[in-house]
Amino acid sequence: MAKCAVCGKGAHFGNNVSHSNRKTNRMWKSNIKRVSCKVNGTPRKLYVCTSCLKSGKVERA
Repeated sequence: MAKCAVCGKGAHFGNNVSHSNRKTNRMWKSNIKRVSCKVNGTPRKLYVCTSCLKSGKVERA
């Protein structure tokens, strides 16, 4: 599973809860994109979540 290279955000786990209160497992996936970024002046492909892209924590190449 892809994780954000900046903040470490990944998948979260929990339960689907039906109307009759039966619980089954489910997963929330983070919105992670493969982006070319500048790392020490050289462009590299990283997996970065969209919240880090939007906040400007990553400089795109």
